[in-house]
Amino acid sequence: MTSNSNDSVIFVGDKQPMSYVLAVITQFQKGAKEVFVKARGRLTSRAIDVVEIVKNKFIKDVKIGEVKISTEQMKGEKGDVNVSVISISLTK
Repeated sequence: MTSNSNDSVIFVGDKQPMSYVLAVITQFQKGAKEVFVKARGRLTSRAIDVVEIVKNKFIKDVKIGEVKISTEQMKGEKGDVNVSVISISLTK
């Protein structure tokens, strides 16, 4: 993975997908060549939705680059918990 600034990383959370779509579009308009969409746990499907909305409805020439999946260990109320993580690279 290429080095990236925090500005070009969109962390998907509990907001509506269009909030993250707008964030991705804004990064590309600011001149970013590559934007990373990242999510953990149950929100991984929302990250995929964000990427598909950007690609199919807003920026037709965006390319999906590297897709990384992994597991992170997080501290939970009942001890350590393994959480799935996805990182999707978008390039223009």
